[in-house]
Amino acid sequence: MKLAMVKSGAGSRLVRVDDSGRRFWPIESLAPGLPRDMAGLIAALSSGATLPQPEGTGEALDESMLLAPLLNPPRNIFCVGKNYHAHAREFAGSGYDSSSTSAADAIPKAPIIFTKPFTSVSGPWDDIPLVPGLDAEVDYEAELAVVIGRGGRAIPKERAMEHVFGYTVVNDVTARDLQGKHKQWLLGKGIDGFCPMGPWIVTADELDAQAMRVTCTVNGEKRQDAVTADLIFDIPTLIETISLSMALLPGDVIATGTPEGVGIGFKPPRFLRDGDVVECAIEGIGRIRNTLRKVDLAALNRAG
Repeated sequence: MKLAMVKSGAGSRLVRVDDSGRRFWPIESLAPGLPRDMAGLIAALSSGATLPQPEGTGEALDESMLLAPLLNPPRNIFCVGKNYHAHAREFAGSGYDSSSTSAADAIPKAPIIFTKPFTSVSGPWDDIPLVPGLDAEVDYEAELAVVIGRGGRAIPKERAMEHVFGYTVVNDVTARDLQGKHKQWLLGKGIDGFCPMGPWIVTADELDAQAMRVTCTVNGEKRQDAVTADLIFDIPTLIETISLSMALLPGDVIATGTPEGVGIGFKPPRFLRDGDVVECAIEGIGRIRNTLRKVDLAALNRAG
């Protein structure tokens, strides 16, 4: 099952999408008694509610209608650093990794968890903003994101997958200079609009989390290509680790880490520039496609 948020006038609608990704049915029509926000629907379905099978032809879906599937996640996006072996080594050798001092400690011994503010979430086709002062070393990171269904605390690995509702695609966009300057990752990764997400959530029953291919292209050139079987810390380990410290909530998102091939892995680094087009795709889910655009700082000040 695919669930998405689509534009509706000045607002949005929660919908079920068909297998082709070309037709949809509003949840308000399929099940009037269920919540009309994504996190609320996930909580309801994970507690035993059901969605009836769609009837009729539904409505035509154009990809331009799609919004981030979790416009308002319950809190910050949980992210995992250095979770593919090859990427951990390329990051350690890039000069930007403040968490490792040598090749010998490039591979982490425990998951590295950080967050991106929920305000960084943007849609699957939205522009990625290049803000003056934050635009010198912007990088891409294609990632599989896990969406939590049934919440819980201290979830053991052997029960962890029971708490997974589904999966989506994110691009963990990063300002590498800020990441290095501040020695922590929040400011470099938490910039508004630096977490494109989508195009929808695919429920866990349709996918094998260990056998999905993650790819990224920049202006049509393939940069990243890996399979989720290569994760250093698998999804059950991540859920066990995070939930030991805090209860996971329905609708929480865990971005599982990015493969080798990011911009800082090249010599010299290949950072994103105005007009570049980044496409992140995951087999069995779909793709998101975002263009880098310069932003007028004065306009941001007026908006604030």
